[in-house]
Amino acid sequence: MTLTAPTRLSSPSSQPAVPPRRYAGLDGMRAVAVALVVIYHLFPVMLPGGFIGVDVFFVISGFLITSLLLREHARSGRIALVGFWRRRARRLLPALALVVLVCSSAAFLVGGDVLVRLGAQVLGAATFSYNWVSLAGDGGYFSAATPELFRNFWSLAVEEQFYVIWPLVLPLFLLLPRAWARAGAALLLAAASAGWMAVLVTSGLGTPGGDLTRVYFGTDTHAFGILLGVALAFATTTVLGRAAPATAPRWTGGVGALAISGLVLLSFLAPVDGVATFPGALVAASLLSAAAIVAGVWPGSRFGRAIDAQPLRWIGDRSYGIYLWHWPILVLLLAGLQGTGAEAGVPGSVGITALLLTLVAAELSYRFVETPVRRHGFRGSLRRLGRALRSGAGARIGALTAGAVAVALVAGTGAAVAAAPAVSSGQAMVDAGQRALAGVDAPAAPAPSPAESAASAPPAPMPGVPSDAGVPRPAPTPVTGDQITAVGDSVMLASAPALLERFPGIAVDAAVSRSAWAGPGILQQLADTGQLRPYVVLGLGTNGPVDRDALERMAAIAGPDRTLVLVNAFAPRDWIPGVNSELADFAATHPRVFIADWSGAVAPRPELLAGDQIHPDSGGGAVFADAVGQAVERAEEHRALLAYEQELRAWRRAHFTVGREFE
Repeated sequence: MTLTAPTRLSSPSSQPAVPPRRYAGLDGMRAVAVALVVIYHLFPVMLPGGFIGVDVFFVISGFLITSLLLREHARSGRIALVGFWRRRARRLLPALALVVLVCSSAAFLVGGDVLVRLGAQVLGAATFSYNWVSLAGDGGYFSAATPELFRNFWSLAVEEQFYVIWPLVLPLFLLLPRAWARAGAALLLAAASAGWMAVLVTSGLGTPGGDLTRVYFGTDTHAFGILLGVALAFATTTVLGRAAPATAPRWTGGVGALAISGLVLLSFLAPVDGVATFPGALVAASLLSAAAIVAGVWPGSRFGRAIDAQPLRWIGDRSYGIYLWHWPILVLLLAGLQGTGAEAGVPGSVGITALLLTLVAAELSYRFVETPVRRHGFRGSLRRLGRALRSGAGARIGALTAGAVAVALVAGTGAAVAAAPAVSSGQAMVDAGQRALAGVDAPAAPAPSPAESAASAPPAPMPGVPSDAGVPRPAPTPVTGDQITAVGDSVMLASAPALLERFPGIAVDAAVSRSAWAGPGILQQLADTGQLRPYVVLGLGTNGPVDRDALERMAAIAGPDRTLVLVNAFAPRDWIPGVNSELADFAATHPRVFIADWSGAVAPRPELLAGDQIHPDSGGGAVFADAVGQAVERAEEHRALLAYEQELRAWRRAHFTVGREFE
């Protein structure tokens, strides 16, 4: 199957320039791109903005693929689609299949949350649609709590979709008579894609709960880097098709160095959830990449030769494999060693181990899988394997071993897909809490035995104390569920069944992704509708730092006649120590505020948490409810003591007044 675009008859001297077969500098650019991404994932503190390496890849792909297609069209006047797609398949599929089979089989051995939705992930990888499959099955919240094994494949899907569609669309661009017009059309499409991302981010469309995954993963919103590379290929075809001069213009070295420096500096900037990053920083990275590519591929450029130095070229040649392997290896290491995902933080030792394993796996894949298939094709590689089976004992053993390994990996992948749960253990706990609050699967209240009834009966009031006052000191009154309003995040939601069992009648208002910023508004609404009870329990520290002003406003809404119980937080997140410190300081300066020490109670018992090490299972929910109960008991004891002291002062005042009357 071929596509032919109309070309005007011309003399041999005016034939369109043919781009060169290999561009200097692109291997070095690939090395820079993959280094940024790998450091961002394995050592996130070092490069908080290293994700821009993906956009460097996008610009390289748009430029290189368009240049290859233009070269083919310039030489033959047509584009052989089947041949192009066959070459892309030889380049992409062997390493992709190997990573999926090996890592899926390893995930089956690790088990747990690392298997969540693995079937959908494998389907997305196999159909070049991983970004859309991931978005279709992910609400955004649990993407941060579930260690999605092949999450990095989203960018490959965007490029693969480009490889499928672009050869079909390119002839339409070739209808334009001038290179500048073709480049301009591509730039307009790139601007439209970036603008669409900005619109969605600004308006919140497609970003449920403030999650930016939709705009980042979407092909429509993140195609501007590829389209910028397309425009660059159109604009530079004539220049790059000329014979290389002895020396390039001096500006190429300066522009190239500044562009690479700009990319590195940009990668040190932490992203923000707004247009400054999406698409601001991404567009900036794309433009810097385009400048570096021009400086590198310009005929005779010393910058291109310099950035293709042997270490960078080695990395660039294996950049595809390095990119494929590094994330699944990291996820498997964290799940196997810590039971957490990468979002919980990556210890330095784990990052170094993942890097070494990645480089080894990428080298083995490049040498024994990718290169043979690229040279001999799929059928040629199978024929070579067949010849090995008919050769000497050594070759036969090697071929049989390779076949056995392949069968084992396919079987392991099938077993992993079959065993994959639909949701993570953390989400399962949250779902159970939602059902309990809705009245489904509500905890049963078994009839207590006589011994239990006696043990749980309210203690009798203490007898009068014939002290200097003679005022009896009452025992604290047990707090019942109908006296408690609880407002919290998904941790409280997962603990809802235990709270309902411990405090029948408690009012629980909990939701996923809720932070302390939402607390004042929720409390004010409950107060305005008369639903705020004497004891207010707040568990809002899991999803971000706690603002002191928000705490003051919530305490003011509760008022002097209510008791505030703050549940501290436990999660593998870097802001948790600050949250707990802020809550403790606030309680220390407010007399009717108490701390429920959930963190201290669950820290020595991590087995009571789901795989994300955040949400409690049923046993952990009971610990959460106990922590709340202990805080409420302390608060009630404090209230009873204050009441006693108030009565005692009143008695003394009355006694003192009567005494003076007898003087």
